[in-house]
Amino acid sequence: MPKVVDIHTHMYPPEYIRLLKSRSAIPLVRSFPGAPDPRLVLLSAEVPLLEKHEEDQQNQKDENLPLPGRPLTRHFSSLDQKLHFMDTHGIDISVVSLANPWLDFLPGSEAGDIAQSINNEFSEMCARHPGRLYFFAALPLTSPLPTIQSAITHASSLPHCRGIILGTSGLGAGLDDPSLLPILTLLASSNLPIFLHPHYGLPNSVYGPRAAQGEYGHVLPLALGFPVETTIALARMFLAGVFEQVPDLKIILAHSGGTLPFLAGRIESCILHDGYLVSSEGGRVNRTERRTLWDVLRTQIYLDAVVYSAVGLRAAVEAAGGADRLMFGTDHPFFPPVGGEAGDEDGEWESVGLNVEAVKGGLDGDDEKVAGVMGENAVRVLRLEGE
Repeated sequence: MPKVVDIHTHMYPPEYIRLLKSRSAIPLVRSFPGAPDPRLVLLSAEVPLLEKHEEDQQNQKDENLPLPGRPLTRHFSSLDQKLHFMDTHGIDISVVSLANPWLDFLPGSEAGDIAQSINNEFSEMCARHPGRLYFFAALPLTSPLPTIQSAITHASSLPHCRGIILGTSGLGAGLDDPSLLPILTLLASSNLPIFLHPHYGLPNSVYGPRAAQGEYGHVLPLALGFPVETTIALARMFLAGVFEQVPDLKIILAHSGGTLPFLAGRIESCILHDGYLVSSEGGRVNRTERRTLWDVLRTQIYLDAVVYSAVGLRAAVEAAGGADRLMFGTDHPFFPPVGGEAGDEDGEWESVGLNVEAVKGGLDGDDEKVAGVMGENAVRVLRLEGE
């Protein structure tokens, strides 16, 4: 039977959880009276509600507000739970990664050692289940360049490492920052693809005051902020010429590339009609020689299949240039079942089923293409042939 491979699945190792519990600013873990699990607070959009709770606690008020963040269940840190989830959903191999915000918030003096410790911890988890688990390593991007380069060298030496997970902030100035080029070049030469994942979203003001009070839950930052963030990050890299400068760089975009499958044509049109870019001063647009965004998407970019609908899956396949450039993911432990009979987190997750059905429906039941997206593409691209 074709293997099923989950390339978008996260864990917070125990060391990382301890770190979050010690913090007073996001990301952090907080306990609240009456809540059965601590709450994981990651997003800036969650800060107003967190601050409101802290103010009410100080003033001994109880306004019955929704809790900030999400429950920190055993799914976030338990390896046994990860394996149970895999078995429940028929997943043969998982490529695990640290969830956002990775190590971006750490002081540079600490990040290097913590990155090595966490990457070693992931490697040891994988070694206990050979052939079932691989991982994307985390980088200490707040550290000096030599420390980051050493972390890449260390990650490439770990037998179960198959790439790097990276946020959109890079070294702090985004992924079009020229200072990032030595890192991207080393990743390319080390045959370590980047799994590019959003975290920072859009300014909270765009979501409005009702969202700040928790009225809309996490829908706006997750459904809209994350995909737009990914689209902007990739467009900035493209406009800066990163893909020409590092032609061997490979990137896997989370959430099926955000809004790129729909907006790539608009981005191309804006480039071709931009007065500065087509001028001798801008000098970026040569209609006969320049690489298009479509070309980059179909040669240096892969997409995960975390899109939840056949409509979105078809757009992703078209943008990527074929189903052979998509790979299945679950985004576990996020999007767990909630409420009613579907609320059993130890059972089947509706979010996973939505992505499976999206693959099957978006590919019109083509068994060969479905098998590719569900696992065979990941086996080929990430070298998961077994040990």
